[in-house]
Amino acid sequence: MKRVLLLINTGTPDRADRQAVGRYLREFLNDKRVIQMPRLLRLMLVNLIIIPFRVKKSTALYRRLWTADGSPLLVYLNRLVDLVARRSSHFQQVYGAMRYGNPSIKSVLSDIQSTMPDELVVMPLFPQYASATTGSVAEEVMRVISRWPVIPTVRFVQHFYQHEAFISLFASRIDSYQPHTFDHVVFSYHGLPLKHLHDQHPSHDPKQCPCSEAMPAHGRYCYRAACYETTRQLIARLALDPVRTTTSFQSRLTRNWLSPFSDEVIADLARQGKRRILVVAPSFVADCLETIIEIEHDYKALFLENGGEDLVMVQSLNDSPDWADAIIEIAD
Repeated sequence: MKRVLLLINTGTPDRADRQAVGRYLREFLNDKRVIQMPRLLRLMLVNLIIIPFRVKKSTALYRRLWTADGSPLLVYLNRLVDLVARRSSHFQQVYGAMRYGNPSIKSVLSDIQSTMPDELVVMPLFPQYASATTGSVAEEVMRVISRWPVIPTVRFVQHFYQHEAFISLFASRIDSYQPHTFDHVVFSYHGLPLKHLHDQHPSHDPKQCPCSEAMPAHGRYCYRAACYETTRQLIARLALDPVRTTTSFQSRLTRNWLSPFSDEVIADLARQGKRRILVVAPSFVADCLETIIEIEHDYKALFLENGGEDLVMVQSLNDSPDWADAIIEIAD
């Protein structure tokens, strides 16, 4: 049986210039799972208001991020695909795609279709499920595949926040930074509008949900619950004092997003007299704009401005051989 693995991450502009960034933002923000509102209203908001006012700032951020090899997210994905392909006996071929930008899901699936696989395993590289990430990937993959004359068996890896291979590897990465020597450890996850959680489980108010203390029955596909469970598992594996840790959420656009907000938590820790803090980002398996620029540069500057002495960010799994082996185990 011919098995093919497709790894998918969020995406990146083709270049760090205004035209490419604008094109990327249009594709990203016009996704109905990202901005949940009626189509006409979303098109007007995104294309007439958000992008014209945001593209200049976003371009500047990507210029800070860009390396001689290009966008780190794409560089890591390409290297990871090569590693998994060389180390796996479970999959005959391994591909990589981006939900937005290039290589697109449509173009990569066209290549996969020509190989006539018996089974296609799709692994979005998001540990915790969210409709705007894993859900969007699944919808786009099935939109394309539904037009194929022959549809193979398709299986999605919906999440892996609780998988032993992921927890063990991420804990090992954190442990290499000697977390017990820091005054505080911040677990910072990408933010999400509260509306997304209300839509997913309308009978449970995210602000009242006890998922910060334990995983609730409805929490398997709840992004917030999965984030807190990830933190709990990492704390337990590392034997950290929970009192010296905080779970927070970054990259918010409004205050109607998941809180506490990472920037406010980090500034408060500095004002409380914490001199050295370690920041972990367990919703990212590859370093990107949100980790390299937002955490390692901007949050570090914020911490120092408020009286802190040092903020250290734990590098993500990126293209490490151990991560390639963990992917093979998770996807099999």
